[in-house]
Amino acid sequence: MNIDELYQLFLQHPSIETDTRKLKKGDIFFALKGPNFNGNQYLKQALALGASYCIADEDTGFTHEKLVVVSNSLDTLQQLAKKHRMQFSIPFIAITGSNGKTTTKELVSEVLTTTYKTYTTYGNLNNHIGVPLTLLSIQPDAEMAVIEMGANHRGEIASYCEYAMPTHGIITNCGKAHLEGFGGEEGIKKGKGELFDYLRVHRGLAFIYSDYDYLHELSAGIQQVIPYGEKSGDIRGSIKKGSDLLEVGITKGADLPSIKTKLVGDYNLPNVLTAVCIGKTLGISDENIKKALEAYTPSNSRSQLLQKDSNSIILDAYNANPTSMKAAINNFANMEGDKKVLVLGGMMELGADSIKEHTDIVKLISTNAWYKVVLVGKDYLNLPENILHLNSSEEARAWYEKEKLTNAQVLIKGSRSMQMEKVIE
Repeated sequence: MNIDELYQLFLQHPSIETDTRKLKKGDIFFALKGPNFNGNQYLKQALALGASYCIADEDTGFTHEKLVVVSNSLDTLQQLAKKHRMQFSIPFIAITGSNGKTTTKELVSEVLTTTYKTYTTYGNLNNHIGVPLTLLSIQPDAEMAVIEMGANHRGEIASYCEYAMPTHGIITNCGKAHLEGFGGEEGIKKGKGELFDYLRVHRGLAFIYSDYDYLHELSAGIQQVIPYGEKSGDIRGSIKKGSDLLEVGITKGADLPSIKTKLVGDYNLPNVLTAVCIGKTLGISDENIKKALEAYTPSNSRSQLLQKDSNSIILDAYNANPTSMKAAINNFANMEGDKKVLVLGGMMELGADSIKEHTDIVKLISTNAWYKVVLVGKDYLNLPENILHLNSSEEARAWYEKEKLTNAQVLIKGSRSMQMEKVIE
């Protein structure tokens, strides 16, 4: 069966699933493989659950009229996604970067949704499986699409662009994330810059945060570039002090003197300005931009400000790398409060730089006075006596419960695999 024939089946059954535990009757089941799973083992189960068709890439010893065998299920899924993408002539906005891409994606989507039928990446399904699934979830009534692209090695963003075919793009920033896979900071810039490479060749439009010099370099040669930032650009804005929650005032390009968000952290300023810039470029009214950004409530352990008993807790535990960790600590140090507690997990995928980067975090912590400091993970070494070292989030939770903090301000952050949200569950 070729991709055109498969696409006709998809049009009749426009719902894809790769996990039999989530399969609904009528879904097309794609049997994908990974280091710890093989979907080909669940074909009979998928059919029993009501799958309309199963796409497999192994000979499992049985035949069925609804079983389609291809050479590679993942490649076929991506080809199908490209075929579907080619049916649309709407803006496809791709977002990548080391930090803030999920929050930026959410803010941009909220703004666009006020005016257009907008489809976007669900959660952070931003990898080689999530991107094609996002594309295939876009319905015929779509007027805008916002696609988040994550990557941990060179060539990954370029591969996503081949089937997502973005018309617009944003690189939020290039920080110290996935150093191991990218091979250093220059590798990160080149890897994230693959999005701009695609836009350059295909005459797309790039939005760049003009305060970051390297984004000017990465976007050189793109015919359509719209700059925005705090110091320069078509849209400019700055932070308005007075609250733990981020308030932004737009100083150029929109009549928005005050946007009172529900986000914690000055480091979210570029994310908010991105949403304003894209909104203005695509015709969203100032009123709708303000309404959308002020209504957005962060979730899933991202820049959340929580009240638990008498304590004020910043839960920013969805992910962490040296750049975002330093930004979170500095922001927390500048906030009001006289009983500040740090509970920080380890940072993953740093390779040979891991010990150095964790040591740098300890040095940064030592430049401020804290009520309590708890560091979790094996790469925090040779700690001063005033810092408690624990091995897991479960141990940190036991410490937190035993400590019985009152009227404290607490920052909880760490890489996803550390599951630091368990500290306050």
